[in-house]
Amino acid sequence: MYSLSTCWNSHRHTDGRAMLREIRDLGFEYAELSHGIRVSLMPGILEAVEAGEIKISSLHNFCPLPMGVSHAAPNLYQFSDERPRQRELAIKHTLKTFEFAGRVHAPLVVLHLGSMDLKDYTGKLCTMLERGLRAVPKYEKLCAEASKAREARKERFVENVYDTLRKILPEAEKRGLKLGCENRQALEEIPIDSDFEFFFREFDSPNICYWHDCGHAQIKENLGFILHALQLETLAPRLAGFHVHDVIFPAGDHAAPGTGTINYAALKPFVKPEHIKVFELSPSLPVEAVKSGIAHVKTIWGNE
Repeated sequence: MYSLSTCWNSHRHTDGRAMLREIRDLGFEYAELSHGIRVSLMPGILEAVEAGEIKISSLHNFCPLPMGVSHAAPNLYQFSDERPRQRELAIKHTLKTFEFAGRVHAPLVVLHLGSMDLKDYTGKLCTMLERGLRAVPKYEKLCAEASKAREARKERFVENVYDTLRKILPEAEKRGLKLGCENRQALEEIPIDSDFEFFFREFDSPNICYWHDCGHAQIKENLGFILHALQLETLAPRLAGFHVHDVIFPAGDHAAPGTGTINYAALKPFVKPEHIKVFELSPSLPVEAVKSGIAHVKTIWGNE
């Protein structure tokens, strides 16, 4: 199943039905409602779904946006937050996403699980890569420092994530919703890539799944922290779907597939027809670039 995320066009529309028609007119049977869906777009979305004009593959938390928020804000409230009130708000708005998922008959919600309080190692390392400093001792030293700092600080933030997930999981199970836990691009975000296996041992519910963001994994590979294809292979047994986009080295993500550094052929062995494959593309991309990127992936992965 291929789908196109509304992150590409939601900002240009005041009518949710017109927004989804634009996606349908590109040849998509499915759309993902991303984390930029304003409450004002909901009536048109519901009309389009009820009329059978398009199906909804997935929602990206938080969807719709909390009242008073007009821009995409998936990390507005975090499951990992040390402040109980912020975690309560994360739960509240995640449950609203679950409710909306039910109204549009979406089978899955993509989640960001949170982050830990850490220096911006990702930004510093990306700046060094941009300057061609990958091979200098300072780069390796900074990578080692980042790894050590993550391990030293992660425990309480991970505990908060686990506690919050346990509170929302029963509602997801009751609704038959899958929760796609997304790999992230920044080093301070949770779970750390090497911890996903432990995470899935902790949460063995079939409603808790892995959501592979191709761009985020490629950024981590560019930084030197993972091997993209190996990461996907390791987590393939719990894989529900993908965010598909490309990365202009080192960290310019949401580019059109085929214009960056991702080797889609290397990922193909782990891609199945039942996976939800969502093109998550920059709003700045023109229609022709979107069409070209879609064609590039389908040529390699097939049309299913």
